Amino acid sequence: QSCWWNIWKCANSANRMPFSIFPIGEIFRQDGKVFARFFPAYTQGLAGLCAYSHLQLLWWFSGADDAQSRGRVQARCPYLGAPKELGVFATRSPHRPNPLALTCCRILAVDAAAGLVQLEDCDAEDGSPILDIKPYAPSSDRVEHPSGPAWSAHWPGSLEESAAYDWAREIDPSFEEK
Repeated sequence: QSCWWNIWKCANSANRMPFSIFPIGEIFRQDGKVFARFFPAYTQGLAGLCAYSHLQLLWWFSGADDAQSRGRVQARCPYLGAPKELGVFATRSPHRPNPLALTCCRILAVDAAAGLVQLEDCDAEDGSPILDIKPYAPSSDRVEHPSGPAWSAHWPGSLEESAAYDWAREIDPSFEEK
């Protein structure tokens, strides 16, 4: 049997293997600027990051780390024209079994000695734990022709276009998170 079958079997058994994950830093905002601040033990890991324009930020939706949020497998969808509810794995909702978030961020400055990376913007809240970062590399991160549901086909095609997009016009005014 394949390695994947053994992983699936283990994950679906009553004896799941526990593992540890811990923050390496946190998001903080100051004077209208957004920073990823890394704990001293990890600042050397920032060496060379300044050569990249963007990074992938893996962070914890700490505001959704409760039994009710982690018990959800379906999420209400706030977008006009979208189904009212989707499976949580077809959404970017923070309410999910493991409240992990992934955000692509433009790097404005890196101060490795201070453990600071200034970001153009980030959807993580102040104090959100950072679990990892990876440099954005087009050869492995960019999909030439991605596709999604028809109701979102008119959305911006890039992070840069998305920044100037009027997202408020996409939200259903009757949407209410439950």
